[in-house]
Amino acid sequence: MPKYLWQVSYTAQGAHGLLKEGGSARRAVVERLTQQAGGKLECFYFALGESDAYVIAELPDATTAAAVSVAVNAVGAARLRTIPLLTPEEIDAATKKGVEYRPPGVARS
Repeated sequence: MPKYLWQVSYTAQGAHGLLKEGGSARRAVVERLTQQAGGKLECFYFALGESDAYVIAELPDATTAAAVSVAVNAVGAARLRTIPLLTPEEIDAATKKGVEYRPPGVARS
């Protein structure tokens, strides 16, 4: 199953909710959400800095990941950035695909 990294930044509303319910409760909510979407929560960490939390989850597909992202962002308590994660084997397969690219300003040969 594909893995996704969520970078979470809480709004003021989300931070107030976190103060009220705590971190463990928030992780439990995310775990239930992930399971209901047909996936599995791999890890959940709070952080200091630009992002307030980092989450890695397995989800069935990109459409499911998009559905989760839209649902979370629509509430307005957090800004969720969803990043697909690729295995080294997937990168190996990608490097074997022939793709022609011409950078800007460079003539075709």
